[in-house]
Amino acid sequence: MDVKSEAPTELIPVVPPVPDEVEVAQPPRRRGRRTLVVLAVAVVLAVAAVGVWRWRAAASARQPADTPIAVQTVAVARQDISTSESMTGKLGYGSARTLTGSGEGTVTWLPRPGSRITRGKQLLRVDDQPVSLFYGTIPLFRTMAGRNLVGRDVRILANNLEALGYSIGYQPGPGQRVEQSASAAPAKKEPAKQEPAKSTTKKWVTVRRGDGVLTAELIAAVKRWQGDAGLPVTGSIAVGDVMVLSGAVRVDSLAVQPGAPANGPLLAVTPTDKVITVSAGVAEATSIERDAKVTVSLPDAKTVPGRVTSVGTAAVKSEEGGNGDATPQVIVTVAVDDPKAIARLDSADVEVLFAAETHENVLVAPLGALLALSEGGYAVQLRGGGLVKVETGMFAKGMVEISGAGLDAGTEVVTTS
Repeated sequence: MDVKSEAPTELIPVVPPVPDEVEVAQPPRRRGRRTLVVLAVAVVLAVAAVGVWRWRAAASARQPADTPIAVQTVAVARQDISTSESMTGKLGYGSARTLTGSGEGTVTWLPRPGSRITRGKQLLRVDDQPVSLFYGTIPLFRTMAGRNLVGRDVRILANNLEALGYSIGYQPGPGQRVEQSASAAPAKKEPAKQEPAKSTTKKWVTVRRGDGVLTAELIAAVKRWQGDAGLPVTGSIAVGDVMVLSGAVRVDSLAVQPGAPANGPLLAVTPTDKVITVSAGVAEATSIERDAKVTVSLPDAKTVPGRVTSVGTAAVKSEEGGNGDATPQVIVTVAVDDPKAIARLDSADVEVLFAAETHENVLVAPLGALLALSEGGYAVQLRGGGLVKVETGMFAKGMVEISGAGLDAGTEVVTTS
């Protein structure tokens, strides 16, 4: 027998020999004793294994205390820091505006919703004649006819024809005087049976800033445009021949169908550029300024920069949550800097981050650089190990505004993040 393959001798007890006469009767008992011996050995080994495991676990638990905590340093920066407020907005084309016709006749054609109409193109047709879109700030409120007619509406006519490529000739400037002709009844009464004589008088009109003058060259341009547009060539523009809006429009919906009178609500339009409209509370709106920078979070979790294009001046009550509580709201309009970022979205709910308060040109460090002092307040640890007590200001986006003796932009401080 190979002794080396057996268990250690100090762990195996020696069993004395048994007399021959009881050899036949004793085997079962000897087998029981041997079983007890094996069990005892197993218990001893198990206890030893548990002891070793506990010793290793305790040593492992003590080890991290001897390992230094990893830290890093960061340079204090001088920059602007802002708190922000998130508001929900709706991406779309903005509020729709209903256009009302002012001319007589019957509507014979309307564009499809979603169509984009630009300067000089027809918005609709009345009596099968086009009603074109002009850009401007006021509607055409009178018939433009008669040489040297002066007014802001004439300037709108001149600007649009020139933008469409028609030569309008020379336009008198502010302060110049132009001669107009007018018919006036005589001061004396003529005999009853005799027709009152009419005399032609002249009057001079001073051109003001923003005025246009219906010169002979401008009348000629009107005729050329009328011929190209398929309108009667008269040289005069009647109310309802064109519609003046602030710019290109997108047709949102139709209010009537062909066959309706042309002097009522006709169609609703929106701007062609996509915008974000935010309903803000009155108190929130007072802190938002036009051209303020914002950050827009899109449905795909991407963020794009934008700016405030307008802040409403009217507070309109709106229902929140359907509980009957009416809260005054102000409409804030936001445009993104890169329209391509929202080119595939026609409508969506987005989040807009507005800067609520900004501290300019201050020292900032990560929040992880602050150390709480036992006597109160905070300090930062310099790269070399020294502590500098600091005063804290604004907290925003994981950064904190700090100031302290010897601190400046570029100072290295220890931080945990």
